[in-house]
Amino acid sequence: MNIATFSFIVFGVLLNAVAQLLLKAGARNVGEIHLTLDNLFSVGLKVATQLPIIGGLTCYVLSVVLWIIALSRVDVSIAYPMLSLGYVVTAIGAWYLFGEALTFQRLFAIAVILVGVALLART
Repeated sequence: MNIATFSFIVFGVLLNAVAQLLLKAGARNVGEIHLTLDNLFSVGLKVATQLPIIGGLTCYVLSVVLWIIALSRVDVSIAYPMLSLGYVVTAIGAWYLFGEALTFQRLFAIAVILVGVALLART
């Protein structure tokens, strides 16, 4: 895999992780959602007008474009496992931005993911 292809994968994964963090920020602004037929429209409108959610969806669409470019250049069996980098970025971002716990078990899992991605990238 060349550096350009790897860059498309990494930037796509990073945009996807940013999208998830923005969606979480928007969901926190909305609060816990309990959908019913009576509130479907009002809740939908509240969700749809949250700037973090709009930004998250935009990042997600851009990440899909980069992902398609990456898939046109590399085997999916190589590219798809690289998505696990998103778990690493998202976990660290959620800890930093939202105060979510990074327990020993989660940190160990992140280390395993990073080792796996490093091995995969070398193939």
